Amino acid sequence: MDLRPVWEQLAMLDIEASEEMKSELLTFLDDLYLVNEHTNLTRVAKEDAPIRHIVDSLLVLSFIPKGSRILDIGCGPGFPSWVIAWARSDCNVVAMDTTLKMQRFLGNHLRPNLLQRTQRAEEDIWRESFDVATGRALAPFGIQAELSAAWLKLGGLFVPFRTESERSLVESANIGMLGFKLRELHEVPTRDGQSMRLFPVYEKIKPTPPEYPRTWAKIKAKPLATS
Repeated sequence: MDLRPVWEQLAMLDIEASEEMKSELLTFLDDLYLVNEHTNLTRVAKEDAPIRHIVDSLLVLSFIPKGSRILDIGCGPGFPSWVIAWARSDCNVVAMDTTLKMQRFLGNHLRPNLLQRTQRAEEDIWRESFDVATGRALAPFGIQAELSAAWLKLGGLFVPFRTESERSLVESANIGMLGFKLRELHEVPTRDGQSMRLFPVYEKIKPTPPEYPRTWAKIKAKPLATS
């Protein structure tokens, strides 16, 4: 497994990979694929994991302010939550997912700055508690925005991982009722050179109304309008 792209990406972010960090990443990835032999945690081949899991997760770090409290909704086995906590000791991360097999795996790799919650994002909300909300493979954009908004503090940032093909959708999305205002839209090339990551940066400029998020049944039946 070639981890050089990971070290190169960290260097681009001005993060020095210590020997301890290198050892921790190897242990994490080895365990991920050991468990994956009998429990489906990822469909990404082991040789592709450094770029498709680790480097891809690192791409969001440029948009995360120092010392942030971060919520990763739909964290899976730790992407990007584990990677953010591993690379940015200045940040505290909460990894949220409903899937027990994912949370059991991640529970064996918690860090001082990484906690987990096994729950749905629209239930038991800590309103206005986080500086940043993100998510890498969660839901259609409008649904992800609704699930994220109430958790963020005023002035907090919603920075989802989206695809280049969603640019027009993101630019026209009618999510102001959640308290969001689009501040920036970044296209970041992936390390495989075959695609771009789209990172919209929304600021929460007013409180999310108490009726949001709606119940999952209502969210699914009528996602927020996009125009």
